[in-house]
Amino acid sequence: MWPPAATSLIKGSPLMGEMVLLGRGRQVSQIPREMWERHLAQIPQHSGDRLRFMTEEHHRVRRFVVRELPSKGKPLGPEEISSALQLPLEQVETILDELETKLFFLVRNERGAAAWAYPVTVEPTPHHLSFSSGERLYAA
Repeated sequence: MWPPAATSLIKGSPLMGEMVLLGRGRQVSQIPREMWERHLAQIPQHSGDRLRFMTEEHHRVRRFVVRELPSKGKPLGPEEISSALQLPLEQVETILDELETKLFFLVRNERGAAAWAYPVTVEPTPHHLSFSSGERLYAA
C-alpha cells in the first residue's frame, strides 16, 4: 500500500503512457496510472478489514480524542477520556493501546496521553490548522 504525501498525474510519451508521481519526503517515484487505479480500487476492502477489530467503544474513544484535541490544545490522558466517556479506565487504556499499535490512528506521549489522533496533533508539525471556532492546532 502506498501512503504518498502527494500524487500527480502526468502524461508521458506514447511509450510511457500516463504515469502517477508519488512524493514521499524528498523522493519522487513514478508508477503507471493503471497500477495506481488498481490500488485505489482495493482500498475499501482493505480499510474494512483493518477496521474490523474496532468496537463501538474504540470508535467513541477515537472520535472523542479527535474532537477534543483542538479545544484542549494539549494531550488527553486516559483518565480524562475515561471520565468523559464513562468507560472504565482499564478499558480506555486497552483501546488506546490497540488504536496506537494496530492502526496507528493515534500516538501517545511518554506519559501515555493521546497527543496525536489522525488527522490532528498537539505536537508541532509544519502543517498548521486554524478552525473557524478560533482553535489552532497542527495536522498530523
